[in-house]
Amino acid sequence: MKQPYPSMAKRDRSRRILLGLCFVLAVVIGTFHLPLARSQDVQPYGREMVDALHSAFGEHHARAVHAKGTIITGSFAASKEASRFTIAPHLQRSAGKVQVIARFSDFTGIPDIADTDPNGSPKGFAVRFFLPDGDVTDIVNHSFNGFPTSNAADFAVLLHAIGSAHASPPNTAPLDHFLDTHPAAKIFLSSQKPPPTSWATTPYFGVNAFKFTNSRGQSHYIRYRFVPVAGESSISPEEQRSLPPNYLSEELLERFKRSPVRFKMLAQIAEADDDIRDPSKPWPKERKLVELGVLTFTSIVPGELASKNLQFEPGAVTAGIKTADPMLDVRRTAYPVSVSERQ
Repeated sequence: MKQPYPSMAKRDRSRRILLGLCFVLAVVIGTFHLPLARSQDVQPYGREMVDALHSAFGEHHARAVHAKGTIITGSFAASKEASRFTIAPHLQRSAGKVQVIARFSDFTGIPDIADTDPNGSPKGFAVRFFLPDGDVTDIVNHSFNGFPTSNAADFAVLLHAIGSAHASPPNTAPLDHFLDTHPAAKIFLSSQKPPPTSWATTPYFGVNAFKFTNSRGQSHYIRYRFVPVAGESSISPEEQRSLPPNYLSEELLERFKRSPVRFKMLAQIAEADDDIRDPSKPWPKERKLVELGVLTFTSIVPGELASKNLQFEPGAVTAGIKTADPMLDVRRTAYPVSVSERQ
């Protein structure tokens, strides 16, 4: 049988990383042994998913995943072109500067994970927009363009295969077979980017699809993308060994002393043959990218209180935007459970 990794040591480490990633992505897609939750079943469904995350990362009375992070504040200014695609209030030029709060984060549910730890990728970036009517809308992204599987059934198979590989005695054959027969999972595992120079030099991808509708009733399916105005850069293996465990937040604090941090907010526009329900398939690079506006961040929010109380919900949309990927309806069930455990 063809081995997916060049050495046993690398293979074992990759499996450990994949185990953590799969638990988190199972929360995203909602795979754990239960059917799609009815409204009265939301809390128990979320409870089981959060417990699964704890089994991977431990219980720390923090976020169940992306536990370590830094909160920043700033504003958003919509582009002139954004209103051609949606009536969303924050994407109108007439809205002026819209206040935003965002959070950069490392992967896993471990609050003190080192920024240089390979298990800390993909990096996270969540943004909340404060709308003129007092409501909010959120976008949640990470630094990899895609997910490892296309559907919940495959996730269930993968989770069982990982369980077999870590049983006593271990049976690695199911996991080997899964990776050999599911190229998206293997690509996801082997293609994580090295640690970035800064959270401000990392592009972020919203891999779930949304439906934009404009004032004429015309609709387009989109995926979000955030591109750093400062450009993309990462650190070398040599630099990685010499950096302190909290270098990303320390670098960001120094960066703010010099200038704001800016991201272009883009929408990748789907065409007719693009799958809006399969997050494992990045849309082709040649798909049109529309600039929706620019985010400008100016300061870090200190302390833990904001982190405990701040909850980003990717399914919380506003007029002119609808969720198109069914995983978002399931993903939100874990959020109330996780928030209650931070207190």
